[in-house]
Amino acid sequence: MTQNPFTPFFEAQRTAVEQSQKLTHDALEAQKTSFGASVTALEAMESLLEQNSELTNGAIHAYVDALEANMPAEAAEFDDLREMVDEQFDVAAETQSQSFDALYDAIEESESAYGEFADNYSEVVDSSFDAFLEGHEQAVEVADEMAASVDEVAEEIDIAA
Repeated sequence: MTQNPFTPFFEAQRTAVEQSQKLTHDALEAQKTSFGASVTALEAMESLLEQNSELTNGAIHAYVDALEANMPAEAAEFDDLREMVDEQFDVAAETQSQSFDALYDAIEESESAYGEFADNYSEVVDSSFDAFLEGHEQAVEVADEMAASVDEVAEEIDIAA
């Protein structure tokens, strides 16, 4: 059987298309994974903000304690000040908690929507690549048949004459 001169080209083209299909799937999976990474980063940020809030609250209480220790007895009502500070930190913590809950919900909804999109897109990509590769295979067969026909004709023609 005759070697088709286009065979290496067709093989390289098929390999490139198959790699493109794989890269498309890899990109979709990477994006799906990024949602989990976003949640992890958000959890770390939430924890850091909570720790910062606790540290700041403690620092303010220490400052109030130092003020109280250096003031004459009954000069000011420091318990009310401490209570007010605690209330403000509680309000801030609640607001922060609600904000993070909203962010988690948004990420979860986005992840779900993206998952559905990615699944549908994967199906379209696969069917498109399959259709292309089917057409590609037909082109390879036609090229092989043409190469064989050219060889047959060449054998029939007496080139020496």
